[in-house]
Amino acid sequence: MKSKTANRKRFVLTSISLAVLTLAAEVHAQETQRVEVTGSSIRRVAAEASLPVTMVTGEELEKRGMTTLADLMMALPESASLAPSNAGSGTNINLRGLGVNRTLVLLNGRRMANEAIADGYANLDVIPMSAIARVEILRDGASSIYGSDAIGGVVNFITKRSFEGKTISAQMVQPQKNGGADEQRFSSTVGFGNLENDGWNWYATVDGHRRSRLLASDRAELSTPELLTSIGRAPTLGSGGYAMPANFTTATNKTAQNPYYAQGCAAPYSIQGAKNTCILNANYYGTALYANEQLTFYTRFTKRFNEDHTLTVDYMRGQEYILGTKNPSTSLAANGVTAQLPSTSKWYPGGSGGVPAVAGLKGEPLTVTWSVADLGEATTKDKQVNQRIAVNDEGRLGGWDYKLGFVYGHSLRENYYDSGYVSGPGLLAGLANGKLNPFGLQDAAGKEYLASISVDGAMNRHSVSTFTGLDLTGSRELMSLSGGPAMLAIGADVHRDTNEDQKTDITSIVTYANASPSYAKSSRNVMAAYAELELPVTKTLNLNVAVRDDHFSDFGNTINPKFSFRYQPTKAVMFRGSANTGFRAPTLFDRYGYRLPGATTTTSAKWDDPVQCPGGTPGVAGTGKALPGLVASTVCNTTLPKQTGSNADLQPEKSKGYTLGLVVEPVKDLMMSADYWHIEMKDMLANLPEQVYFLNPEKYASYFVRNPDGSLAYLKNVTMNLGGQKASGIDVSLSYAFPKTALGNFKAQLDGTYLTQFDNQLEPDGPYIPNVGRFGAASNGTTSSMPIITFRWKHTLTLSWNRGDWGSQLTQNFNTGYHDQNLVAAQYFRDIESYAVWNWTVSYRGFKNTTISAGITNLLDAKPPVTNHNAYTFGYLSSAASPIGRAFNARLTYNF
Repeated sequence: MKSKTANRKRFVLTSISLAVLTLAAEVHAQETQRVEVTGSSIRRVAAEASLPVTMVTGEELEKRGMTTLADLMMALPESASLAPSNAGSGTNINLRGLGVNRTLVLLNGRRMANEAIADGYANLDVIPMSAIARVEILRDGASSIYGSDAIGGVVNFITKRSFEGKTISAQMVQPQKNGGADEQRFSSTVGFGNLENDGWNWYATVDGHRRSRLLASDRAELSTPELLTSIGRAPTLGSGGYAMPANFTTATNKTAQNPYYAQGCAAPYSIQGAKNTCILNANYYGTALYANEQLTFYTRFTKRFNEDHTLTVDYMRGQEYILGTKNPSTSLAANGVTAQLPSTSKWYPGGSGGVPAVAGLKGEPLTVTWSVADLGEATTKDKQVNQRIAVNDEGRLGGWDYKLGFVYGHSLRENYYDSGYVSGPGLLAGLANGKLNPFGLQDAAGKEYLASISVDGAMNRHSVSTFTGLDLTGSRELMSLSGGPAMLAIGADVHRDTNEDQKTDITSIVTYANASPSYAKSSRNVMAAYAELELPVTKTLNLNVAVRDDHFSDFGNTINPKFSFRYQPTKAVMFRGSANTGFRAPTLFDRYGYRLPGATTTTSAKWDDPVQCPGGTPGVAGTGKALPGLVASTVCNTTLPKQTGSNADLQPEKSKGYTLGLVVEPVKDLMMSADYWHIEMKDMLANLPEQVYFLNPEKYASYFVRNPDGSLAYLKNVTMNLGGQKASGIDVSLSYAFPKTALGNFKAQLDGTYLTQFDNQLEPDGPYIPNVGRFGAASNGTTSSMPIITFRWKHTLTLSWNRGDWGSQLTQNFNTGYHDQNLVAAQYFRDIESYAVWNWTVSYRGFKNTTISAGITNLLDAKPPVTNHNAYTFGYLSSAASPIGRAFNARLTYNF
């Protein structure tokens, strides 16, 4: 084992050393057309850029066999995005691990309406992949051009400028192993008019994608009882809780028991737990990957009046359905009434219903914790519709290059109880009147009763966000300097954000969903003015200074400058760097969203109540002991009530950052770059990760809000202004095109990020807690309670070959290992292994108007790394790795 670890470390260090020594490079640096590069309002040759920008073309997405933008976001070395199953709101991007709220997403240089509930980030699934020309990722934060809230960076999706002809494309992905996760994608594009010859172009594209659900049972080998036991998370350690057959207690005996324990409980719904109880079979009910459907439409009309005047109007509509699953509905207490089974029920142990008798019972009512297996898993249907219309008028007037734009975006999100949900009071009534059997599957009368109290199809949440913006930018030459003309750009924009969020009245009776009716409506106006000055001081030194003044209707003014330089002493060597400040106001949801006095959900992981289940190891569920008279399964090793929602006391967070880089071209066709980056924040807006509370319950005792009887009312887990955050690292890139040979053209490219620091401060003036390569004190918060994964080193290595009509690409996505959570006994302390996935594709263009490609994803069938972190139900690192395994993909494109 030691030798294996040493070899792995040597490999990582060799990769880093190679990349740093070769100091890697921008693929798009070979462009010669003057374009507007993401991060600046001044048009220049892309190779002249002083800011670190990564570009991925739409063609590259196809070559890698990618079917969704989530594939790209997970592969980017500078991204710490969540895998799709852990981001129930869709696909988002988290640059630098700083949070999705701090990554600014643009479509053609302008903002979109955010996902409607959290209203702080864009769902990328609504962007049609078939319309994308390229994706530009500005790895430098706090853009003074687009907004001071871009602390982590900017991702700009740029659509095709024009398109002529007709094309259709079909793609499929089929996992090698049985089960779900198969994918189908279809797109069709049509376009007319030639901008150069006709002076106009119109095109439209429609893009559909579907992925089926992958059950945990489809990949049961990833979370076997033996594997979980080996890392200290034996599934049979749980006791009591909701199950089928139900566990029960009485008024005089608070120790849970089950009439079917001796018979092995009821496969496949439950398994034997500890202390004479049954527990849910997580592998039977769990979901490894959500089902997902997307349908997007994009159209663009461009009219070129002359060389100095072009008008563009585009419209986008993206629709997505995500089917989320939870364990079956349960007999949760409603309106102060607990789930009780009277002795008059034929389903009482020893009664006429055939339930085995239990020694010691004398006809007293039973309090049951029951999971209704007949209903199957509780499934929600999350519908999102994002629409956007943008008008862009650009040209030249009076010596100025100008751009005038208007954009309106509308984001709708609705959530429905799709299947498996019933009225909570109705469920308790069915137990009391004897129609429902908590110890087995229902007879005909029970099934009919469950159907009568069903709420399937009802909408439980309706949310809308809008973005309306108007902007004007002008740029021109000022004077001639030694290195060329000095350029000035000035601009202004005004935009209005609105958010409306409603949890409907039906949530009050669906007790299992742990939600309550609520309503919130808010808006914000932002006005900004900005200026940018490009100064080619000499032929070798170029300076750029920009400043932005934002006025928020609720937080006043903030001025944030940015400075960058580019120094190229020789043709083969270039130095670059930048410094900036940033300012991010709380999202409308975080500051003005719903506020309820009690619990609004439950913890994502299981914990021991530190007061009512004391005596255990802090942070290790199941090690405490319930106080006398309490039901252990309700206070020990269980999910606990939690309060989320807005916080009216939130204040903006501020940041500062800088980069320093080097780009070299030592020989022809070899480009290398390295960029060091550093970002600091203060008054950071975030949620405390759950484990922080339970590792030090005395320190955070005030956040455990309790009822008069001492029971936990809720754990307060709203967004707060915490302390600070410091993150830094080195982005490296290498690109080499080998000399042409008779065998074809070969090219290699490496893009990687080496993280040197990622520290969090949980309160002002408190200590900084390191998070690199370990589960620290940072969580994704906005989209998931899963912890942010901060790998020490992450890279994408691409080897490509082309010869005539043939092409092939081999890609490796790699990240280093991780120090596991290790809150279990010392004998289970461990490290998570490094993770490498190889993908291979081959394409052929030899048939008329036709391109065929095929490939294998996860060529070597690498399994996701195992973790003992208690937020991962199935024991593997599902937020950063795929459970699918080896899969085959094929794509056919035909041009008419």
